[in-house]
Amino acid sequence: MLRMSRKTMLALEAVIDIAYNARPEPVQAKEITARQGVPQRYLEQVMQQLVRAGILKGVRGPRGGYRLARERRRISVGDVVRIAMALDSGEEEFEGGSELGQRVVMPMIATLQEDLMTKLDQITIEDICRRARTAGVECGAPDDAQSADDFII
Repeated sequence: MLRMSRKTMLALEAVIDIAYNARPEPVQAKEITARQGVPQRYLEQVMQQLVRAGILKGVRGPRGGYRLARERRRISVGDVVRIAMALDSGEEEFEGGSELGQRVVMPMIATLQEDLMTKLDQITIEDICRRARTAGVECGAPDDAQSADDFII
């Protein structure tokens, strides 16, 4: 079942932060933690999963950090949410309950979950970046920075 867990929010915010603050060089984890207000060690485990899943690309070295592995218009919110949900998969799912719950309520919840994921798959990271600009969210990249899509090869 979809939960907006701390890891899910962190994963979404980190990917959006990288896309929104894109510039030629990678975005460093310490920059993300400063903007998002989360401990770096907590962020790193989420970032590693996003790299393994092909959402982000880790760049090593003194000027290393993270960049999107694909164009932001090719990454959906659903992609990121699924990865974050996998991180939380160790939690116990509700099982049991009455016949009414098992045969009516749980299938209804499963259908709602599928509908929600379908909608999240239709929203791209590019869409979220546009919303952030419209909402007046300040970008951490220099004013002359270009879109992340300009640097994806």
